[in-house]
Amino acid sequence: MGIYYDDSHKVFHLQSDNSSYIIEIIKGDIPAHVYWGPKLEGREFQHPLNLVERCSFSPNYLLEDKNISLDTLPNEFPSYGNGDFREPALEVHLVDGTTVTDFRYKSHTINKGKPELKGLPSTYIESEEEAVTLEILLQDEKTGLNAVLIYTVFNDQDVITRSVRIENLGQDNVVLKRVLSANVDFHHSDYDMLQLSGTWTRERHIHKRPLVPGIHRIDSKRGSSSHQQNPFMALLAKDATEDYGEVYGFSLVYSGSFLAQAEVDQYGISRVGIGIQPFNFQWLLEPGESFQAPEAVLVRSSQGLGGLSRTYHRLYRTRLCRGEFRDRKRPILINNWEATYFNFNADKIKEIAYAGKELGLELFVLDDGWFGKRDNDDSSLGDWVEDRRKLPEGLGKLGEDITAMGMEFGLWFEPEMVSPESDLYRKHPDWCLHVPGHKRSLARQQLVLDLSRKDVCDYIVESVSSVLSSAPITYVKWDMNRNMTEIGSALLPPERQRETGHRYILGLYDVMERIISRFPHILFESCSGGGGRFDPGMLYYMPQTWTSDDTDAVERLKIQYGTSIVYPASSMGAHVSAVPNHQVHRITPLETRGHVAMSGNFGYELDLTKLSEEEREDIRKQVTEYKELRMLIQYGDFYRLLSPFEGNETAWMFVSDDKKEAFATYFRVLAEPNPPLRRLRLKGLDPVKSYKLQHNGEVYRGDELMYFGLSLPQREGDFRSLLFVLKEI
Repeated sequence: MGIYYDDSHKVFHLQSDNSSYIIEIIKGDIPAHVYWGPKLEGREFQHPLNLVERCSFSPNYLLEDKNISLDTLPNEFPSYGNGDFREPALEVHLVDGTTVTDFRYKSHTINKGKPELKGLPSTYIESEEEAVTLEILLQDEKTGLNAVLIYTVFNDQDVITRSVRIENLGQDNVVLKRVLSANVDFHHSDYDMLQLSGTWTRERHIHKRPLVPGIHRIDSKRGSSSHQQNPFMALLAKDATEDYGEVYGFSLVYSGSFLAQAEVDQYGISRVGIGIQPFNFQWLLEPGESFQAPEAVLVRSSQGLGGLSRTYHRLYRTRLCRGEFRDRKRPILINNWEATYFNFNADKIKEIAYAGKELGLELFVLDDGWFGKRDNDDSSLGDWVEDRRKLPEGLGKLGEDITAMGMEFGLWFEPEMVSPESDLYRKHPDWCLHVPGHKRSLARQQLVLDLSRKDVCDYIVESVSSVLSSAPITYVKWDMNRNMTEIGSALLPPERQRETGHRYILGLYDVMERIISRFPHILFESCSGGGGRFDPGMLYYMPQTWTSDDTDAVERLKIQYGTSIVYPASSMGAHVSAVPNHQVHRITPLETRGHVAMSGNFGYELDLTKLSEEEREDIRKQVTEYKELRMLIQYGDFYRLLSPFEGNETAWMFVSDDKKEAFATYFRVLAEPNPPLRRLRLKGLDPVKSYKLQHNGEVYRGDELMYFGLSLPQREGDFRSLLFVLKEI
């Protein structure tokens, strides 16, 4: 396994565990995409692309060979202007006003290991033996521009990461208008495209559509990856299912505005591109400077969507997430937000924390409202100073009192925002994103700080660090509750204003890197009104994300199921909240709410002091059960069994790496009159092992459970769930 180059045929063969990815340098100049599919065992590949002359509307790139047209070639890195009329990966505005570039192969290197991407999050390795990296240097002689295509193959996983670095070795400034991280031209269009789309409180629902001629695009222009679209797309063969068939995934390790699209041309070639959103983006590249694009993670599976997901889960869990909490069990928490909102004092907080301790919870999280004069969402963001009206003895004393109970102490921040009604804004009104002479749009009564500025980033680092040093804090919920408008910076010159959005993301990454480096013992959880920035870029700094502000158990079935297409359970925050639910006002059983939330990083978001004794006992049992299953749920292999997008039932399960233990949950939304008898077929077990069901002691072989299934008892009422724990005997 690795990367091999056949000089006689000018062919690169990238081999991962079960896949091959092949590039041919056509006529010694043009990198063309030849193949991405099941692994071809031979290192050499001697069957070049079939090239034929087309009509005059597909112009010839090389005058001496009429069979070669960039309009019909499966191009590995298309730029604009030489006859490829499809969407390019690179578009450059030159000093003479033109946009034509001509990138040709110059050289390449193949090295063990995987390089870091300066200033950007990316997957990583812990040993050079884990991966091999190919860099292909393309050069435009007229402008002196280099495009360095970077491919890393993970040896034991079907993963290829891609990015590109643009270098200006010429004499003139150039303006980058479009720099996508990856481009793949598939040789046909007989695919369905899958995307994860939604809105606030309804994130990452699965949508699938067939490819037809034209462009199929998902994107964000909001300054963040967004609730509306996730920076991920997949192509599925027509016969692909959850468990079988060819599936190709594209995931962008980036937290800002993005583009992901599939374009089908006149000859049925499907071009997939993914990268930074070109809309309202440009980057002035002066002589001697370079621009690094984010990383795209490409995964191929011949085992359907389930195989694709488990590959992404393993990679992101072990080679994207970092820090002390990557492999540690995550604490069970109680958050006071839906219990109190802004209306609390120190005594009420300690009362909830103590109730949590009595029920076996491990972490109390103080949410919004502890700072400035924050009695509602109209003020005080940016003023990270404790409110002594609510906390008369201070944040440090509150934290000490809670830790003295045997609970850990966590805190909510929204560091990227500022309220117009705040001391920070009155002192620095130019520190927010804005355009002089234009109205400053408000959302949730707040503005976005300009993280493209070093002074703003330094302020955030120091003000947050000061609070984190003042109390025994072991957890931070890092929120971001609006998208960007009036995207401009007071410090950037006119020719660089359209760099603001990307510079903001680079500033955010720098801020987070500095803070987590100072406080490695703190578990950071990302949040953006729930799941508005649930992306791989954030997971590099914060190993878990608040999955959605919608805590309704029924709604969470689709949200968590869709999220699991790319992201592991260890990255999903999932809480039990009160009923009627605060978002949809549905009443669901506590048992069902618990079973849904136990499929992620478990916690509660309600007033524990107002529960009945029966509810308290049920929660105590849930907490005990989750503690026994926690490592399996957070770090086991995940299998989807029944889809909430296809019917009234949902089911999924977790299996330990050694297949000795499993945990499955089944959910039925609405009751049916006189229903059929149902069986639930499990997945991922060892067919020859024997497993005992913990609730009744029955013993089954793995093959029985997978092929014949478990008989499901009939339960009365709506919104019911079942839990099954299996252990090898």
